[in-house]
Formats: sequence, C-alpha cells, structure tokens
Amino acid sequence: MAALKRILGIFIPLTLFIISVNGQAAVTIPKEFVETAPPKFGSDAWYALNYSHNEFEVAIVNGQLDIQKTHEVEQHTLEIADGTLVGTDHGEWGGKLTFNPRDANKNTVEIKSGNIKFIFNFQGRIYFIEGLAHLGINEGAIYRLDSANNQYSYAKLVDFDDAPQAFAIHGDRLLIATFEGFYVVEDFKKTPIFEDAFWSSLYPASIAVLDDKNVFMGIRGGIVKLDLANRTMKFYRYDK
Repeated sequence: MAALKRILGIFIPLTLFIISVNGQAAVTIPKEFVETAPPKFGSDAWYALNYSHNEFEVAIVNGQLDIQKTHEVEQHTLEIADGTLVGTDHGEWGGKLTFNPRDANKNTVEIKSGNIKFIFNFQGRIYFIEGLAHLGINEGAIYRLDSANNQYSYAKLVDFDDAPQAFAIHGDRLLIATFEGFYVVEDFKKTPIFEDAFWSSLYPASIAVLDDKNVFMGIRGGIVKLDLANRTMKFYRYDK
C-alpha cells in the first residue's frame, strides 16, 4: 500500500502537468500567413507592407483564429435605451460623437468633436476612445460618457501619446493597439507592453484574444501574435 501511494504521488502530479501543458491553447495559423522577422521601420520590407492593399481583422471563433480582409471603418455606433450613439472618424478631416434620439421629434445632440474610434459598454458604463495619427499629431484618450436629464458630459480617464487604432475587452482589462505600440489598461491605468513597434503606419485593425500568450492583431500586410506575459511577438506576413 505504501508503495502504491508513492507511485500515485508521482503519477498524479505528472498527469496534471501533462494535461496542463497539453491544455494550452493551440492556434492554427493559415498557411498563407508565413512567419517572418518583423521588418525594421522604413526598410524595403516595411514599405512593401505599407503599400499593401490587404488589411486584416482577426477574431476567435469556436476557439480558433479567424482572419478576414477588412477596410477602414469611419463610423461606430452603440445602441442605448433611447437612441443611438454615433462616432465618426474622418482622419485629418475630423469627426464627432453624437446622440441620435429614437424619438423623431427630438434633435440630434452633438456631444464632442474629435476622431471617435470606438464606443463601448464596460463594467456597466459607457466609454469611447478617441485618436488621431496625422503628420505631427499622434495622440488619443479613453473617455467615460455620462448622462443625466437628457444631457451628456464626458470625462477623460486615460491619455495616450500615441493614437489608439484597435481595442479589445478581455476580462476586466482593455487591450489597446496604438499607432506604434500596445497597452494593457486595468482600473484605467495604462501599462505599455510594446513601444516603438514595427507596425507604425501599418494600421492595427483589430485584436482577438484567446489568452495572455495568444493575442492576435490584424494589420496591413499580415497579422501579429503577441505574448503579453513574456512581451514577445511573432509576425506572419500575408503571402498569397
């Protein structure tokens, strides 16, 4: 009996370790995306990506990575109880956040001017992200939207010296891909994970999260796999 206990004492932890290792997310990268060294900003390889007509958005569908071609979106909406919030982003031509009431007898309300990238619900409140990268401007912020007695106001919560381009909600955190970096925002405090990244001017379009070691980002010319825990990345160039 003592010998059996000793064997089980070794076997059970080993089995759990194997299950744990094997249970890690296994994500298949489509064969038309070829792992390639991230190009240096301004190199010929980087310019080839910058001039590409292929931009990609990523999603996790049934536990696997789904990649689709996409294009720039200039309008974002969020349905709320009595109408629709509409955010527009026309680049250097500006944009704005407005409220369109469901009651046709009421007027549209302009809440804020600016390039509105996203509007979303998070932890029971409404937030929006603003950002612009153009010429010498590269900035953005996260705002909370408040309303009372049919009046809207907003408060800036997180400021960026880099324009947000894509975002995802993962648990109680916001993941923000910026023009040339990547941030984790928790309790509305930002932590830079990658800065001065090669994707500057390659326009991150979306983020898909399986776990902290499997965060995917669609950009112009390919996709990027990020490991937030170890702060490493892999680039997969579209080759078709």
